Amino acid sequence: MPTSETLTTERILEATEDVLRRYGPAKATVVDVARLLGVSHGSVYRHFRTKAALREAVTARWLGRTEDLLAEITEAPAPSAGEKLRHWLSALFEAKRHKAGDDPELFATYSALITESSDTVDRHLALLTGQLTSIVEEGVAAGEFTAPSPASAAQAVFVATARFHDPVHAAEWRRPAIEDEFRAVCDLLLRGLRP
Repeated sequence: MPTSETLTTERILEATEDVLRRYGPAKATVVDVARLLGVSHGSVYRHFRTKAALREAVTARWLGRTEDLLAEITEAPAPSAGEKLRHWLSALFEAKRHKAGDDPELFATYSALITESSDTVDRHLALLTGQLTSIVEEGVAAGEFTAPSPASAAQAVFVATARFHDPVHAAEWRRPAIEDEFRAVCDLLLRGLRP
């Protein structure tokens, strides 16, 4: 990247992703990021006070892409809450599978970073279960779902579908039967939510 460009947070995060892709989380350094940007490592530290803060920001950015996609589904009108819930779960599964398959080096890097970034991951999980809660509440309001506690029901749905979005299960996502298994779990959950 040319040094004549203004050093922005976005440029630093993009460069950090490139460095993580090349070297992995164990070997990537702020000096590597600065070198790629053509600046001193002090310039990077002016934007991110520590290496940990930079890694948190990269992780949040990566997770944010999925959050934004799912927020669109959560906020959009749908013929039914059941269809919206199925669409949301499918989009989450596809987003995770896409990341794991299209860029396995970066996916592995983020899987490692996620274990280090518990606050970022906790915020991400809370946001996702909040979106699910909103969908369940919508279904309850329409009389389509019954759930004494929409938040508890949403948490149960999220846990029940972990196999299809938790990175620990990424190797299973390439199995031929995974689509059928995903549909069966969704069908079961939707039957359980109906009055």
